[in-house]
Amino acid sequence: MEHLELLLRTIFLYLVILITFRLMGKREIGELSVLDLVVFIMLAEIASMAIENTADSIFHSLIPMLGLVGIQIVFAYVSLKSKWFRDLIDGRPTIIINKGNIDEKAMKKQRYNFDDLLVQLREKDIRNISDVEFAILETSGKLSVFKKEPKGNGKRDHSKGDITMPLIIDGNIQEENLRRINKSKDWLLEELNKKGDLQVKDISFCSYDQGKMYVDINNK
Repeated sequence: MEHLELLLRTIFLYLVILITFRLMGKREIGELSVLDLVVFIMLAEIASMAIENTADSIFHSLIPMLGLVGIQIVFAYVSLKSKWFRDLIDGRPTIIINKGNIDEKAMKKQRYNFDDLLVQLREKDIRNISDVEFAILETSGKLSVFKKEPKGNGKRDHSKGDITMPLIIDGNIQEENLRRINKSKDWLLEELNKKGDLQVKDISFCSYDQGKMYVDINNK
């Protein structure tokens, strides 16, 4: 009888966690945010204790599990609406290699060493750092790499910009990225005005690359 109870508890909690993960949305394991990871670990620990402690009612474990799911859903919703909150929870991408030059200060800030860099470059079949134009450490811990292009291939004009830069996210101007492309807030507002007197607060995403601006209006 005891073994049957353990089996039923395991099946029940398996279904609860399966439904919970579905509610939390689709995301690859390597792209989990810190918030997702904490919730997953805590759910696993609570489920483990609920299976082992057969003397306690299994429904006592559902209360903290449902509480964690509620917190995660609320935080995920706030994260969708607030860039500031998203940066606070998930952090921001960090440029590790910028125009072929390694940014040691950025690496130190992220507690990211050269062994980490070389390992992730090898995973992308890059043997030499000198072949890299840009390397960006994403919030998921993955490294996005842009190789240097052979001179004279005519693919990119570096005088117009080096990499796609988000200038507006969720109605907020990314002033740090404006400085990276040597542009001002006044320039951005003037460019938006040329596109039909667009208001910053109405723009969900705006990026700039190779002298071209992409603008997406919030459709909510």
